[in-house]
Amino acid sequence: MLEHGFAPGELAQELKDNLAALEQPGRSRRAELVSALLSALLLLGVVWQFREVSFTRLATMIPHRPAFWVVYAVFYVLGPASEWLIYRRVWGLPFSGMAALLRKSVSNELLLGYLGEVQFYAWARGRLNMASAPFGAIKDVTILSALTGNLATLAMLAWAWPFVMSGALGLETGLTFKSLGVVLITSFVILLFRQKLFSLPRRALWFITAVHIGRIAAYVGLAALMWHLVLADVPYGLWLVLATLRMLISRLPLLPNKDVVFAGLAVFMLGHDAQVAELMTMMAALLLVTHMAVGVVFALAELIHSRRLDG
Repeated sequence: MLEHGFAPGELAQELKDNLAALEQPGRSRRAELVSALLSALLLLGVVWQFREVSFTRLATMIPHRPAFWVVYAVFYVLGPASEWLIYRRVWGLPFSGMAALLRKSVSNELLLGYLGEVQFYAWARGRLNMASAPFGAIKDVTILSALTGNLATLAMLAWAWPFVMSGALGLETGLTFKSLGVVLITSFVILLFRQKLFSLPRRALWFITAVHIGRIAAYVGLAALMWHLVLADVPYGLWLVLATLRMLISRLPLLPNKDVVFAGLAVFMLGHDAQVAELMTMMAALLLVTHMAVGVVFALAELIHSRRLDG
């Protein structure tokens, strides 16, 4: 979601190359077939990821507090729900589009980054009655997501600069400055060529940007709340600081061994080395299992729909 690297020109060209074959009018049936093919690929991805999960160990780690599961459910659907708000504004997308957006999110996580956008495009092309093809809107939403992520990274880096310079984060100063340069350059390129990159009206672009910013802030707050519900002896405010620093670390493009850096930071700030390590392992496994379950359900639903059309 928020951890993908970004090069705006490459992203726009990648999306355009992948979607060009579907862009011509009257190709809704082909789009349906592409969507079904990608759903089948998603099922294969789920089967491949199945071997990575130790369900027995996960069952012993997951918390039983209902509040945790409520927060986790909101955290999980936050990304697709925020995109639904965007496409509802841009296209008038019905609520049934949430299923396609959930499948898009899972495809990006389990398969390849931005393959979910191709699948969502194929779904929209095949299911929605549009006067024009939806490529422009999907491209704009994707680029603005990366741009707001870059801006959030800059804001978090400015806030955490005393930590960075003190060495408390365990970040090499040289790599930090190089990563900062990448973020600044890509953001500058987007802003410089914004008239060529974006196709939606200005008001729509501002709305999309606001939704992305709200989603980033909500992700940080919800992640901290989930961790607090598992390890309640750590104050929520401290978890909030740690969640912010984790997002910062995850978005620095040139930083290697991000999990190791974050683990060291968590131990430095909290001191609960074994508990924090177990918590992060549990969250990663839980997200993977949820992706797998959601992927199976919606991929099968898409394949069944495609079979009915063939019949």
